[in-house]
This record gives sequence, C-alpha cells and structure tokens, in this order.
Amino acid sequence: MNVCEIEYVSARALMQRKQTLLTVSGALIVMPFTQPAQAQQALQLMARRAHAPGLLLGVHDEDGVGFVNLINQTFRATHSAFFGYVAQDAFAGREWLDSALIGLGKQGVLLGFNDGKWAGSLAGFGLAQRHWAENNYQGDFFYPEYQRHFADAELTLLAMQSGRYVYEPNSLLVEIDWEKDRSQVDTKDRALFLQRQISGFDGKVSHPSLLKLFS
Repeated sequence: MNVCEIEYVSARALMQRKQTLLTVSGALIVMPFTQPAQAQQALQLMARRAHAPGLLLGVHDEDGVGFVNLINQTFRATHSAFFGYVAQDAFAGREWLDSALIGLGKQGVLLGFNDGKWAGSLAGFGLAQRHWAENNYQGDFFYPEYQRHFADAELTLLAMQSGRYVYEPNSLLVEIDWEKDRSQVDTKDRALFLQRQISGFDGKVSHPSLLKLFS
C-alpha cells in the first residue's frame, strides 16, 4: 500500500528517546522546521504526492539547534533503509518519492532531488542509502562542524567520488524561497568547506574535477 505517513516531534522529545530508535520500514524523510504552518502545508502535499510508502518526520527546531545539527541528531535517533532531508519550503511534484526510490535503485548511494535550482549538480534536498551514510562521518549524516551550508555539497562530492550519485529530474522537490538569490551563504561554513577541500575532505575525495566544484 503506497501510503506515506506524517509525524511531528519536537527536537527535545526526539533527543530524549536515545535508548529507543524510531524505526521506519522504507524511506524516512526528515524536515527540520521553525515555522509550523509552512512545514505542515509542505508535508501534507508531500504525503499526498509521494506514491510510495514511508514516513515524513517534521522536527520542530524550537531551540534553534540548526539544520545540520538537527539532521545529524535525527539520523542517530532513527533507523531506516533510506534517509532523506528536506527543508520546510519544499514543494513536491507528483510521485516524487516513488521516482526517487526507483532512481536510487540498488546501486545508488545518494540521490539529489530536482529542487529547481541545481539541476542535479548538488543534492540540496537528498535521499541516501543509510548503510552508505553511516560510514562517512562516524555515525553522523553530515559533517558535523557545518552549521547551515555546504554540508550537502560535501556529501554530494563523496557520492560523486564513489560513482554512485544519482539525479532523477522527475523526482521534484522544488525549494520555494523567494529571497534565496539575495541571501548570502554562511561565511564560516564556506571557510570550513574550502579548508576541508585542501585535504580532499579527509582523503575521501580525490578526483581533480570534483575538488574544483562548489569553491
């Protein structure tokens, strides 16, 4: 039965269940949010249009933990075959999740959704095989020292280096951010990315063309 369910949890409550993992059969898509009404609207549309089983987990960032930190904490507090991340300003296309799972298949490790901006060159919103993601950063999903930006860029490079990065243009999760082109990236996150780029992200990325991306 292709039913995609929705659950909401506060970041505080999620972190208190350290001894009991939230287990999901299939895909778990996590949406950290600070604006409940916007998140609810986005998640309801995502659920109606998923056409695949899974769980959409809205995590209320009431303490301002930040996107990267909250994704990492949720990753450690859950168990699922597939783990995805998306922001509260996402707009879902029809069968977005079904298309993503088919595209990822058995060989892909990270899929970048069509977010209407990066044309597949960056998994701004993404879906990963958990068994791959667990081995990148000692149990974290993203490199934990990032705050808001570039964590997705580094993860994309790791998947590209493996040759198993996937882009499925029919899997649509568009980022609806009216001020995006005017906003600036976090300068500390950019400096961290450039510093890690020098070492090939701890030796995980070696292809010369990849090391030039996003700099």
